[in-house]
Amino acid sequence: MSIAHPIIAVTGSSGAGTTSVKRTFTHIFRREGIHAAYVEGDSFHRYDRDGMKRAIAESDQGGGKPVSHFGPEANLFEELAELFRCYGENGGGKIRHYVHDDAEAMIYDQPPGTFTDWEDVAPDTDCLLYEGLHGGVATPTADVAQHCDLLIGVVPIVNLEWIQKIHRDTKTRGYSIEAVTHTILRRMHDYVHFITPQFSRTHINFQRVPVVDTSNPFVARDIPTLDESLLVIRFRNPRGIQFPYLLSMIDGSFMSRANCIVVPGGKMELAMQLILTPMVQQLLENRARGVRTFDPVFPLR
Repeated sequence: MSIAHPIIAVTGSSGAGTTSVKRTFTHIFRREGIHAAYVEGDSFHRYDRDGMKRAIAESDQGGGKPVSHFGPEANLFEELAELFRCYGENGGGKIRHYVHDDAEAMIYDQPPGTFTDWEDVAPDTDCLLYEGLHGGVATPTADVAQHCDLLIGVVPIVNLEWIQKIHRDTKTRGYSIEAVTHTILRRMHDYVHFITPQFSRTHINFQRVPVVDTSNPFVARDIPTLDESLLVIRFRNPRGIQFPYLLSMIDGSFMSRANCIVVPGGKMELAMQLILTPMVQQLLENRARGVRTFDPVFPLR
């Protein structure tokens, strides 16, 4: 953790909504005049697109533990932890970019599914924002979570996550339902051991829960909308959270536990803005003052 160079990490599985939270932070940064360094989790995968296909094929043929983007075999956990450590110490570190599609290929002048060269983090940034699968991962050789000043988890209930993946992969990527089902099963071990434990280390979790039937995600025709969902927001330490204010500002919200507030899904962005803006302001105020005052919202590790 760092006073001068705070690190904010948004972690969650593919399709969970981490991009929405990143967009919320981007709005906050622009409004507050904050210059942030952005890090995409995909850039710390071990293999490019073709290399990952080969690694999966070799794993399937060998009959060993399946390889997935959720686990350590396909990721650079040590390098990510080193980036966070370096940034927290001096605002530096090494990053790269993963080229997702043709639009990004034009920007970086290289094929989709490849990585750019490693480069230094831009100098004189106010904070670092990570968005991806492993912002809160901790293994015997790489504890990424320990470096985070604010760690946000974003996760739908598992059936909704599967519905989103099935629809995305079949509609936009051309995969069959059988192929997507195989992928879900193949990466389940890594999901259980490297994704879900992160949500016990987060400061805040945002979990979307549909209020429509998702009992069989493999035959669902539509993805439940935000208006067909509730958002459960869990604070690891509720002391210092102004729950009466949040309840008054968000119509239809209520408390389900002493550390949980439930809001209508359509109010997700409003809730994130109300909750995260003062936390970012506090991180930057501490940075300007050069001191870390005890704050129950950010308990010292």
